[in-house]
Amino acid sequence: MNNKPVIGITCGDLNGIGIELIIKTFSDSRVLELCTPVIFASNKVINFYRKSVPDSNFNYQSTKELNRLNIKQVNVFNCWEEEVVITPGQLTDTSGKYAVKSLENAVKALKQKQIDGLVTAPIHKKNTQSQDFNFTGHTPYLKEVFGVNDVLMLLFAGDFRVALVTEHIPVGSITKFITRENIISKLQILNLTLKKDFGIDKPQIAVLGLNPHAGDEGLIGNEEETIIKPAIKEAKQKDILAFGPYSSDAFFARRQYKRFDAVLAMYHDQGLIPFKTLASGEGVNYTAGLPAIRTSPDHGVAFDIAGKNKADESSFLTAIFECLDIIRRRQAYEENHKNPLKKMTAEVLANAVDEKIEESGE
Repeated sequence: MNNKPVIGITCGDLNGIGIELIIKTFSDSRVLELCTPVIFASNKVINFYRKSVPDSNFNYQSTKELNRLNIKQVNVFNCWEEEVVITPGQLTDTSGKYAVKSLENAVKALKQKQIDGLVTAPIHKKNTQSQDFNFTGHTPYLKEVFGVNDVLMLLFAGDFRVALVTEHIPVGSITKFITRENIISKLQILNLTLKKDFGIDKPQIAVLGLNPHAGDEGLIGNEEETIIKPAIKEAKQKDILAFGPYSSDAFFARRQYKRFDAVLAMYHDQGLIPFKTLASGEGVNYTAGLPAIRTSPDHGVAFDIAGKNKADESSFLTAIFECLDIIRRRQAYEENHKNPLKKMTAEVLANAVDEKIEESGE
């Protein structure tokens, strides 16, 4: 019986660094002690990149059936058999088409619970867009496939977590999406995911302002006064410990984020520039609000170094470890909420042990 989680891995853009990262990550056999990986790609693509990482100790089993996995080895689920032209570092329609094919097969398996979690390698937004795949990235695609009302893009490194109200939209369109309803929705998802997926009982969330100096009480824009502050007030009425709005420059410069369990930024660069600067390459992207678990590294396809054996797998490896940790924490959360007596009993026993230690003077 396999007690290890089965983790699906997408290959990302065929001309990017995704498959190199996968080969380097799973060349360390210790990772296989923690999970059973399934790479959604093809043998031919894997073998092409294996030649570019000559010092790797990467072996795999090929399969077309997810119910017949080798739990002690890397499994490659063949999503296609045909020859595909691979040109590392080039943006091509072909490399985007097969990145989508890998993603669609992996998400299908995730939705059908044939895998326990998903880690996605980077795709490029330009060559994945088509009539059949009209999405700006993984997050909106996952939202539609799972049929949820809203999802949240959350990046984290250790205890530093930054979530976004808006994601990949033009700067000129941001204000259209800064509404009280959107902010409250994102706060509700963030509050629940901090409890369920990160094990924080009473999370405290900082909310950033939209304008410079958080609007200076209406002198520099009025969104803080008319939208963001009322949203925070309403969130508190829903038992969400939300605070702000804070001026983003001072907030990060003074390291105020260390006082909170997460930060909700209004738009992409407001949150991700400081995050990627401070997280130092160890960041993970997480899609909160789904019934399933998906993580990814916080970087892109890196065409400039693709196929050159220069890619650093640290963030990808961290994404796998975090996927496993979230699976474990979510299972514990759901078990405790199915059986609240179990949690109460554990807490009573812990308190009793503490009292005994105090009485004995140890």
